Order: sequence, then C-alpha cells, then structure tokens
Amino acid sequence: MREWWRGLAGELAGLVLPVGCAGCGAGRAVLCAGCRSELSGAGAGPVRPSPCPGGLPAVYAATVYREAVRAVVLAHKERGALPLAGALGAALAAAVRAGGAGRAGGGVALVPVPSARQRVRARGHDPALRIALAASARLRREGVPARVTPVLRLRRAVADQAGLGAAQRRENLAGALRTRPGAGRAMAGAARIVLVDDLVTTGSTLVEAARALREAGIGVLAAAVVAAPADSFVRPRSGATRTEQKTGE
Repeated sequence: MREWWRGLAGELAGLVLPVGCAGCGAGRAVLCAGCRSELSGAGAGPVRPSPCPGGLPAVYAATVYREAVRAVVLAHKERGALPLAGALGAALAAAVRAGGAGRAGGGVALVPVPSARQRVRARGHDPALRIALAASARLRREGVPARVTPVLRLRRAVADQAGLGAAQRRENLAGALRTRPGAGRAMAGAARIVLVDDLVTTGSTLVEAARALREAGIGVLAAAVVAAPADSFVRPRSGATRTEQKTGE
C-alpha cells in the first residue's frame, strides 16, 4: 500500500511540477539559476499604482511582474508547483526588508491577504499564505523575528478580479474582508505589521485589507509583495529634492 501511494504521489508531482524551469522552461530544474536571480529581491523597492487609491499603505515589491517572474507566480498559484514557494518567499522577504522590517528591532507580523475558500479548494492550497510562511522562515534565518498571522477572512463572496478595472475592483472588494476574533491578541508583541500578497496591480486588495485591520484597531505600516508592474516602481527623478526622493512625489 505504501509503495502504491508513493507511486501515485510521484505521478501527481509530474502533473503539477514543471519538467523544466518554471520561469523559462530550460533544463530540468524546478527553477534555473537565472530565473532564481530574478526573484533575488536585488531590485526591491517602493511601488505605487497610478492612480493611487486612498487608504493604500506604503507598498514594497521585490521585482517586476514580467516574463519569468509571471510564469513562476502563476505556476505556483494556479498549477500547484509548491516547491516554488521557497524562491517566492525569499523574494517576499526582500520586499519586507525593503520596507524597513527589522531595522528598529522588534517582531514583524506578516498578514497574508486571504483567498476565497472555493479558490483554495480548487487550487489545493492558499498561495499567499504559503509564500508568507516561506518569507517568515527566511526572515528568521536572517535574524528578523517574524511570524505569520492569518487574521483576515472574507465575509462575503467576491468576483474574480481578472479583467476588472481599478474602479470595478474597488467596488468588488469594498467591505469584503473582516478580521477573525482575537486578531488584536494575535498581533501582540509585533513592532511592525506588514500586509503581504504575491502581486499588486491597482492596490484595491491591499486597501481593503488595510481597512479591515484598521476597523479592528490594528494599524498597518506597510505592505509587501513579490512583484508589481514595472511602471509602478517609485524612482527618484533627476534633480528631485531630498523630500521628493523620500516620498517619491
């Protein structure tokens, strides 16, 4: 019976794991060195959607959402390539560090944006939660006391966000999230609370998540994501004043 199960597990792994690199398809590694470097977080920094929705906390992303990064995110999220969570978690940890986590000491609470239950059942896992767990483990290895506190829940059904514009996304998500009982206690001892997700596009999801936490009396200082569109990265303009460079305005 045990051998039968191992054989079945191997067949299933073959269905969900890429035969080549999940980012570029080369070789037979789950993730090649080149695509792994795309997720190193070397270019992590602040991002801001345009237009920027009100109530959006400061957001930091590890890398640009394009080509290999897009392929890796989708392979993990939609095709169940779970071993990719390590590399995605390392990228998310870099974004959390870019937002200042660990600089002033104290613990960091990572709050993943929840997926709808039906999506979790369909996928077989919760992508944001899995990446957050990998990120917290990475941060702890680097000396940052981090933990995952999944205190957000959906209070009602929401439509699939794919294909929706910014205004439609805001309407779709307005009031959709709540905190579970005891959320405040779960945050006890955290010097910094960071919302985390795999992507940011319009910022609507993070705005709603921050609102739900504030409603429960929990302040959010920042949000961190694996990737964001290239044009949302904040880069100082030539000749910008020191104040402008700090705010990105």
